[in-house]
Amino acid sequence: MIIKKGDNVVVLKGKDKGKKGKVERVFPDAGKALVAGINVVTKHQKPKQGVKQVGRLTKSMPMNAANLALFCDKCGKHVRVGYKILANGDKTRVCKKCGDII
Repeated sequence: MIIKKGDNVVVLKGKDKGKKGKVERVFPDAGKALVAGINVVTKHQKPKQGVKQVGRLTKSMPMNAANLALFCDKCGKHVRVGYKILANGDKTRVCKKCGDII
């Protein structure tokens, strides 16, 4: 998966199309990512023993990583990602438009 925890992403499809957010968690086996403030749904929580918050709760749900694109701060747009091997042997992700390290 190209997307990692802490990346800034833009939503390409769905009800939140065009919104930007930061990735909180990645689920590589399912191909999904949890983005703060994106794909917010209302869940109904029944009162149970040990549950403090009950009623209607809003929470972000994971969305398909194919509907997300990395956001380049230098370009100001969503971009495709390339890879570059640095002199010390580290492999990094770079923006295909400007060549800046993401």
